[in-house]
Amino acid sequence: MKTAIVNLGPILSGDWRAPYASGDTILMEAGKIVEIGSASAAAVAACDVVIDADGATAIPGLIDSQVHNTFGDYTPRQKTVGFLESYVHGGVTSAISASEVHVTGRPKDPEGVKALAVAAMKCFEHYRPGGMRVWAGSVIMEPGLTEADFAEIAAKGVWLAKAGFGAVKTPYEYGPMIAWAKKHGMITMVHTGGSSIPGSSGIWADHLLAIQPDVSFHVNGGPVAMPDADFPRVVNESKMALQVCTAGNLRTTLLIADLVRKAGEFDRFLIATDTPTGSGIMPLGMLYTIGHLASLSDMPVEWAIAAATGNNAKVYRLNSGFVKTGCDADVVLLDACVGGSKDNALDALRNGDIPAVAAVITDGVPRFVGRSRNTPAPMRSVRVAECRIPQDYSGAAH
Repeated sequence: MKTAIVNLGPILSGDWRAPYASGDTILMEAGKIVEIGSASAAAVAACDVVIDADGATAIPGLIDSQVHNTFGDYTPRQKTVGFLESYVHGGVTSAISASEVHVTGRPKDPEGVKALAVAAMKCFEHYRPGGMRVWAGSVIMEPGLTEADFAEIAAKGVWLAKAGFGAVKTPYEYGPMIAWAKKHGMITMVHTGGSSIPGSSGIWADHLLAIQPDVSFHVNGGPVAMPDADFPRVVNESKMALQVCTAGNLRTTLLIADLVRKAGEFDRFLIATDTPTGSGIMPLGMLYTIGHLASLSDMPVEWAIAAATGNNAKVYRLNSGFVKTGCDADVVLLDACVGGSKDNALDALRNGDIPAVAAVITDGVPRFVGRSRNTPAPMRSVRVAECRIPQDYSGAAH
C-alpha cells in the first residue's frame, strides 16, 4: 500500500537534536516512510490513499513504553475491553509491555513466568488492536530463575524483562537476573519508588545503582516517588534510562526533566503512562504529559515530543519513533482544538491544552482521518483527498 500525506504544516522528526524535518509531504510504502519533503505530482498520484493535512502538524506515532496489557485488548484491572484501540485515538501507535502482571492468577514459579512471557509475546506478535503494535511478553523476574531460563526464552523471542513484582527478599536480589537478561539481549526494566502491589518492595536509588537496569520505570513514582535526594544520584551516577509516567508524581516529573537537561542526558528521558492501573485508563495520557512538560517547565515542546517518540525508540531498539526514511510508517497528525485559544498543535501544547488528534497512520495504513473519538475536533480540515481502495478512513462512526 502507498500512502501520501500532503499539505503539511510543521513536521517533527522525533529527534530532539534536530526536531524539524523540512517540506510538506510524507510518502509511505509497504509500511515504511520512503520520502519526506516535497513530492512530484506523479509520485502522489501513484498512491492508493492521499491525505490532505490542511496545514496540520505531523509527529511520529507516540510510543507508550509502559502499558499494562494482559491478553487481547482487555484489562481485568479496569474490566474494560478496547482500551488499546482507544489509546490509538490518543496518538499512540506502539505500546511496550510492563509485564503481564495483571493477568488473573498469574503464575509466580520459574516455568510459569517463562510460559506467560512467551505466550503474551506470541499472542501480540501479529495482533494489532486499532492498528497499534504491542510489544508484549516481558518476563517477570521471580526467585529461582537461572541464566539458562533467560537464554531459553530469549531464543524464543522474548526480549523484555521486568523486575519489581517478584517475591525476592530485597531488590538487590534482582542484580544477577538483570545481568543474565542483559547478557542474552533483553531490555531490563525495574519498578521504581514505593511498593504498588501487595508483597512487592519499594525500590530506591541505592537499589537502582546496585542492580543497574536499562530502564528505571516510572522514576517519578508509580504512583509513589522516591525521596528527592535520590534523583540527582540516578541522573549523575548511572546511564539507565529514566522513564516518567502520567500515572505518577507530576512535581517529580518536572524535577527529573530539569535534572536530565542540566546534566546533558536528555537521551535518557522517556515518557510513558503506566496504565491501565489503579490510576485508570488514559488514552490521552502521553499527550497530557507532553503538555505538562511544555507548559509547566521550560522544556521545548519539540523535546517533550521526542521523549515520547524517538527517545523511547532508541532505548528499546525500535524502528519507529522518527519521521525518517526507512522507519516504520507510524505518523500522527495533530492540530489545535476547535474552541481553543491557539491556532496550532504546538502552541496548544505550550499552553497546556490537549491537541486534537486529526489522523493516525500505522504501517502506512490510515486508521482514522478527520477526528479522534477522544479529542475535540481539529481546527483544520484534515481529510482523505484521494482513495483508490474500498475503505472509509473518515472515522465518522466515532
